[in-house]
Amino acid sequence: MNEIIKVKNLTKRFGENVALNRATFSISRGDFVSIFGPNGAGKSTLLKLLSTQIRPTDGDIFYNGTKLADISSDFRKCFGVISHQPFLYENMSAYENLKFYGSLYGVENLEDRVNELLKSVELIGRKHDMVKNYSRGMLQRLSIARALIHDPDIIFLDEPYTGLDQHASNILTNILKSQFDKNKTILMITHNLQKGYELATKIMILNKGEIMLYEDKDLLPSTEFEDIYLSTVTAVVK
Repeated sequence: MNEIIKVKNLTKRFGENVALNRATFSISRGDFVSIFGPNGAGKSTLLKLLSTQIRPTDGDIFYNGTKLADISSDFRKCFGVISHQPFLYENMSAYENLKFYGSLYGVENLEDRVNELLKSVELIGRKHDMVKNYSRGMLQRLSIARALIHDPDIIFLDEPYTGLDQHASNILTNILKSQFDKNKTILMITHNLQKGYELATKIMILNKGEIMLYEDKDLLPSTEFEDIYLSTVTAVVK
C-alpha cells in the first residue's frame, strides 16, 4: 500500500467549539475519497487542515511518511484546492488568471497548458473576457482549471458541484475521472450522495466533528448507501 496521507488524532478547536475531534485515518496514493456529512460536521475544517490553510490544535498530519511540520512549504505545490472561493482576479481575463497562477508554480510550456485547460472546461472561446463578467458556473469552471494548472498530485474539492448546471457538472465529472485515471489522489466534500458515491473509492462520513464511518466503497452497496448515510449521521456521538 502506497500511503500518501496519514492523520493521527487530528483535532481543531475554535474557542470552545470542537470542529474536528481526534480524527485518525490514512489515504493511499490514487484513492478518491468522498466526504459526506451534515452542515457543521467538520468537513471543510478537515480539508483546510489537510491543505495547510489552517493549523491543527492537536494531532499530526503525515505526507509520504513525513510529519507536515518537517516538510518544506514548497510541498504545497503538490496541492490543488477548489473551494467556495474561486481565488480569481476579477479584473483579469481567464487567460491572464491561468497565466499568472501557472507562472507562480513555474509551469513549463505554460501557453499550451493554459489553452489545454481552458478547452477542458469549455472556456476557450471566452478566454479573453474579464472574469468579473463570468457567471457563477463559469467562475467555478475556471477555478477548476486554476487548481489543476500545475498538475498537482493531491486535489482537494469542497462542494465543487455547487452553482454548476448539468452541462458544467458533466464537465467536472469528466475532469475528475481523468485525474483519477492519472493516479491523482482526490478528496471531495459533497452533499450529492449519488455523485460522490459514483466517483469514490473510499467513503468518509463525519458528524459533529467525529469520523463516523470510513470504508472502501466496495463494502457499501449502492442500493443501501443512502440508508447507511442517514443512519450514520443520526447516530449519537459520545
